[in-house]
Amino acid sequence: MSKQLHLNAFEMNCLGHLAHGLWSHPADQRRHYTDLSFWTNLAKLLERGKFDAVFIADVLGIYDVYGEGKEPAVRNAVQIPANDPSLVIPPMAAVTKHLNFVVTSATTYEHPYAFARRISTLDHLTKGRIAWNIVTSYLPNAAQNFGLDTMIGHDERYDIADEYLEVVYKLWEGSWQEDAVLTDKKNRKYSDPSKVHSIRHKGNYFNVQGPHLSEPSLQRTPVLYQAGTSPRGKVFAARHAEGIFIGGTDTALMKKQIADIRRQAEEQGRDPAQLKFFTGLTPIVGATKEEAQRKLEEFTSYYLHEGGLVHFSSGSGYDLASYAQDYFDGSGNNHVQSAMDRFSKNALNPRTVKEIIASLSKIGSMGLVAVGTPEEVADRMEQLVEDVGLDGFNIMQVVSPGTLEDFVDLVVPELQRRGIYRKEYQEGTLREQLFGQGNRLLPASHPAASFRELSVNSS
Repeated sequence: MSKQLHLNAFEMNCLGHLAHGLWSHPADQRRHYTDLSFWTNLAKLLERGKFDAVFIADVLGIYDVYGEGKEPAVRNAVQIPANDPSLVIPPMAAVTKHLNFVVTSATTYEHPYAFARRISTLDHLTKGRIAWNIVTSYLPNAAQNFGLDTMIGHDERYDIADEYLEVVYKLWEGSWQEDAVLTDKKNRKYSDPSKVHSIRHKGNYFNVQGPHLSEPSLQRTPVLYQAGTSPRGKVFAARHAEGIFIGGTDTALMKKQIADIRRQAEEQGRDPAQLKFFTGLTPIVGATKEEAQRKLEEFTSYYLHEGGLVHFSSGSGYDLASYAQDYFDGSGNNHVQSAMDRFSKNALNPRTVKEIIASLSKIGSMGLVAVGTPEEVADRMEQLVEDVGLDGFNIMQVVSPGTLEDFVDLVVPELQRRGIYRKEYQEGTLREQLFGQGNRLLPASHPAASFRELSVNSS
């Protein structure tokens, strides 16, 4: 395999991210997620392992679909309590030089003007090490927390997201011309007002005058990640995304989704090679296969089945505590459509609801798992890249930081020995690490490029 792997650590600023209940394992340190040292130590570990980035997920509401209440989520710490994902980035950036940061933020509830400034600030402070994981937010409780009685419809959330992206593209790419900043001390002129433009955006969802308050950062627009694989989500990814997360366990379906998104991107005039595809992988590594299997059995004894049910129910919109039918009805809803579709209309052999409930009792039940020696885990990763067409993985943890320590100390050297993973970082921004030196900015084929140097009057 000649392709060089890209690796992100999949994280969340909370007690319980994906391995539900494992916070109670004696070796797990997630109870310290509120301490700066938890995040700075993580950053140093990942940079030692030459990871591309730490990918920080987020939610804006509680998982209250299962059992029609908040109690199961609160009791099992299913992504509650959870803190802001962006505020842990500056301390991690301060103790690293090359590690990058993917921050999750929803387009449905935060105004794009304030968000654009926060991202520009982070890109400045990190010297171009920022990416944005674009989500539309799917929880009913999130809608209620932001003043709505019910969630906005699934496809309309993507319509809002399309306009949101147009606004931030105008701010990041078009508001300040490349030579607007003068830093002329002699004439006491920092910027040329004629080259700083208002954007005067008036749309269906947003009215934004501008100009952007931040001067251009190294990347201007952060690297853009996205994870939607519903029909509408794939259209959005093909238009905007540079990094795309493909979830699930059906590798044949993953391969089909990747090919479809690349095709749609090319049809929109983008270079399909400018898209990188990732999936989640939970590695459980031992010096021997037997040791790895013993770890899996021990971790499984701490895993909370109810936590998996809570997580899946809110993601799919189907309350597994009361769903009476044998199969999902396949009618779709306003939640994450792919969460249900991979077990129903997208599955070669649709699973019964009882089978799905049983499957959610396992470690890594919502993604791929690799259990074995460093060589066996590396074999599995190579096979997935070759068979599916992946570019990399979001490494999911079971215990923190033990899962990542095992991966960095045992699997990374094996990947490096095979020549498929970097031994040293390249200099440059995150976009340059992904797409090569000189690719600091979005390419001309990306829709954001059309907003560069807006033909508007300055103000």
